[in-house]
Amino acid sequence: MAGLNTLQDLFEHELKDLYSAEKQLIAALPRMAKTASNEQLRKAFESHLKETEGHKERLEKIGEILDAKLTGHTCAAMKGLVEEAKDMIAEDAPDEVKDVGLIAQAQRVEHYEISGYGTARALAERLGHAEVVKLLEKTLQEEKNADVKLTKLALGGINDEAATIENESR
Repeated sequence: MAGLNTLQDLFEHELKDLYSAEKQLIAALPRMAKTASNEQLRKAFESHLKETEGHKERLEKIGEILDAKLTGHTCAAMKGLVEEAKDMIAEDAPDEVKDVGLIAQAQRVEHYEISGYGTARALAERLGHAEVVKLLEKTLQEEKNADVKLTKLALGGINDEAATIENESR
């Protein structure tokens, strides 16, 4: 590893981390969608998969703009988050409860990505990469929107469905 000697080096490191995270998420989202029993949740995961593929493509464009290679790095944080999602998928739980757990796992992922894209955008801004700032801002807004959508699904009935299961088992 060449080291992080400049803010530009750190910025490119952050981009590599995001690129790896998006690739891992592209692999994980189909399993989450397949596991979701709630139709709206399944569709939200499928929709976010398409968005995530766009995020990866946007990062590839940024790599071209900066003449930076974004491959060859593994985002350890996303690896852990995906592992936790796999654990949730494997849980022996009623479908309604598992759906709430899937939302929780997905929101952890979104919050990680919001943090990462916010940092990358701020670094791009400081480094004067105006075109890159716009691309990162677009992805940041999509990640925030995904988080809001998950919250609306949870509060719009999925949490209530899981609570009904709990009350019936008492």
